[in-house]
Parts: sequence; structure tokens; C-alpha cells
Amino acid sequence: MEIKETLDTRGMVCPMPVLKTAKRIKEVAKGVLLEVLADDEGAIEDFPAWCEQTGNTFVKYEKREDYFSFIIKKGE
Repeated sequence: MEIKETLDTRGMVCPMPVLKTAKRIKEVAKGVLLEVLADDEGAIEDFPAWCEQTGNTFVKYEKREDYFSFIIKKGE
């Protein structure tokens, strides 16, 4: 799995990580993997729900030392 784009939303609180992701994902090609870095725990529920609503694929998330890494695949 090769990450093509990374978006750092650390320090932002809901709904900003999702809003920034929505803007960035419009700029990438279909099928591209976008990594989003966030430290807002609300993003754990927000990103899967947002992906379901927008036709993008929530691939996974990982807890890092003091933040989360979310992998989202741009849909059709």
C-alpha cells in the first residue's frame, strides 16, 4: 500500500479534520491513498462515517504515539 498524499490536521478539532480532508481529496486522482494525521479522538468515528457518505473507502487507522493515522482511498 503506497501512500501518495499526506494531510496533517493535528491540532485541529471536529469538524476541521473532516472538512480539510474533503477539500484535499477533491485534488487527488481516483484510487489514490490519502493519509490523514489527526489527534482529535472524534476522528475515529468521523472518518468512517464521512467515507460512507461520500463514496470514499476508509482503509484503516493506526494509533501512533500522540496522534492517529487514517488511510482513505478516494472513490469513483
